[in-house]
Amino acid sequence: MTKMHINGSVDGEVRLFHLDLPAEAVERFTTQAGTGEFPLQYALGARKLRPSRIDVVSIRDLGEMPLSTYLAEAYQVGGEDFRQMKPRIDALKGHVVVLPSAAFDRTSQDLTISTPLRWIGTFKEAEGASPRAGKLRSAGARGSMDRPSPAAPEPRSRALTFALLGLGVLVVLVLAALFRAS
Repeated sequence: MTKMHINGSVDGEVRLFHLDLPAEAVERFTTQAGTGEFPLQYALGARKLRPSRIDVVSIRDLGEMPLSTYLAEAYQVGGEDFRQMKPRIDALKGHVVVLPSAAFDRTSQDLTISTPLRWIGTFKEAEGASPRAGKLRSAGARGSMDRPSPAAPEPRSRALTFALLGLGVLVVLVLAALFRAS
């Protein structure tokens, strides 16, 4: 387990965690359930965590773009520590969780990071970087985790189905009787 302190008054830090889970379990782990259950928050040991500020990245979805380039462009991280970590960052596979300072809602807290999370590093935003806005809302910015599940078809009443089927049979019988009588 890794321990770290989050200073709620410090802005401009981005924490990177590798998520060691199969792809099909990532969404369940990183999404707060309607019941309030939030496995990611539990694995961080965080008292406060803003779901709207969590960035879960499937490295495969980046295509040819290295993860370090994504972090530099999306979060304006830089500095010597970041440059030295680039080979290690770019060697990661699967999914990562990116937590900017805003994810902790300006709350000072002590974290105890446990599996399936592994802390990779904490990086500073480049000098003069503007604060990152919230999640992108355009349709083009949505990833596979942002897509709503397709709506389930409305369940049909079995009685209604049989009534319509019976009505159809009745119409066929009436038409057959009319044609015979002619």
